[in-house]
Amino acid sequence: MHLDDLLRRYFASDDLTAISPDALAAGIEHCRVDLGLEKDPGKRFALWALLHLFDAAPDLDVAFKTEAEREAARNFGDLLAGAAEDDEA
Repeated sequence: MHLDDLLRRYFASDDLTAISPDALAAGIEHCRVDLGLEKDPGKRFALWALLHLFDAAPDLDVAFKTEAEREAARNFGDLLAGAAEDDEA
């Protein structure tokens, strides 16, 4: 799954500045539903990561079945936090 494909699928645009607040809310809800239905661990992670970027991801224990999946998600979050700190410096 590619980020630009996910953005077009859920928000009808790969330009974040062009997404209206209503389209953002609808896209997040659609993504949450798909996350709940998705069985493939890699696709689930991609959907969770997209939701995480919008501060709309479910808790790790809800989203992931295994500790390895939860640890991967924690690592992703730590990487993003580290990148944000680098941008502030």
